[in-house]
Order: sequence, then C-alpha cells, then structure tokens
Amino acid sequence: MGIRVMLVEDHVIVREGLKALLASEQDIEIVGEAGNFAEALQVTAQTRPEVVVLDLRLPGKSGMEVCRALKEAFPDIKVVILSMYDEEETVIRALKSGATGYVLKKAGVAELLKAIRAVHSGEAYLDSTIARRVVEGLQKGLPLNRGSETDPELTPREEEILRLVAEGLTNQEIARKLFISVKTVQAHRANLMKKLGVHDRVDLVKYALRKGLLHLEKED
Repeated sequence: MGIRVMLVEDHVIVREGLKALLASEQDIEIVGEAGNFAEALQVTAQTRPEVVVLDLRLPGKSGMEVCRALKEAFPDIKVVILSMYDEEETVIRALKSGATGYVLKKAGVAELLKAIRAVHSGEAYLDSTIARRVVEGLQKGLPLNRGSETDPELTPREEEILRLVAEGLTNQEIARKLFISVKTVQAHRANLMKKLGVHDRVDLVKYALRKGLLHLEKED
C-alpha cells in the first residue's frame, strides 16, 4: 500500500494531469478527488487519505478555509498546499491554517513528490525559495534577543538543528549534513519543540530569528 493521497483542485484537466503523474509512483495511491469545499470534506470522510494536495484557489470557500476544516475534522491528516502564490504572508497563513507543506506550481512534480513524502513521514516541507521568503517575512520587525534569562538553554547541537530546520531542510537532509541518523534528528526536533513550548515550524523560525541563530545570504 502506498501513501494515500487525495487531490483537491477545481480544474479537471489539472487534476487529471496530477493524478496521472502521481499515480505512476509506486509509493503513491490516489484515493480521492475533489473540486470544492463540500466535496473535499465528503471525499475525505469516505476515503480517509493520509495526505491532501490542496489548491488555494477554489470556487466558494478558499483553500485556507478547506485546510482549516480538514484539520479540524481530521486532525491527523497532512495537507500540502499547491499554489502559484509565493508571497510570504500567504505561505505563513497557509501554515497557520494547518498546512504542513507548501509547493509552488512552477516547481514541478518532483518537488511535489518530495513534499508528499516528507509530510507523510511527519515533517513540514517548504521548497528552498518558499522557505527563504517565509524567513524574510518573519524577520521583519523581530528584535534580536540573544540573552533572555527566561529562554531555555539549548545545547550547541540543538541550536545547530534548530537553524537547519528554520532554513527549510528536511530531517533526511539534516541527517546527511550532520552525519547522524534520521531518528536522532527527529528526537532533537521533538525535544526542541517541547523545550521551547512551540507547536509548528513557523514558531521555530521565529525563535531562531529572535535569537540571532539564522543568517540569510544575499541573493545575486
């Protein structure tokens, strides 16, 4: 059995194209399709997908509203937003609505597959372009606070992993970069979330920025 995926996209031609591309993968099983808010909830209840690939532009209620409704009704479901919008405000709103992945339509199917597999394994996923925009958006107006006595003390390894998570790296990428196992990365991430009292990647990025742990390189 592959990863159970549902597609929520109102353009039938686009949906059929995505279905054909994703279904050709051995570890992906397309279990449902929907084109609007009501269909998305109904089909999800009937098919119980593990991952929903969701377009932000839908007739009637928006993709954000669909995402919130899906997460409220089915808390364990993972939502990957597939969108043409790359503004940091839109991405942050999508993450706050419950999405665990965000991929641009121009990125290609390989990026979408990477996102589906990442969120299914329990990670958040943003492609590198989106991750940078989110960081820059959160960076605006955030004062640095390098020495607050109320903040928990992080080990050098925890700070390193926090920085890499905030930069958008997956658990597998962090493991390869640091020459440690994926399970070790997962344990560090879980401990970080608990120690910092945060619940999603956006809050981790905010903390990393506030503490001066994240440094963006200028693009050419």
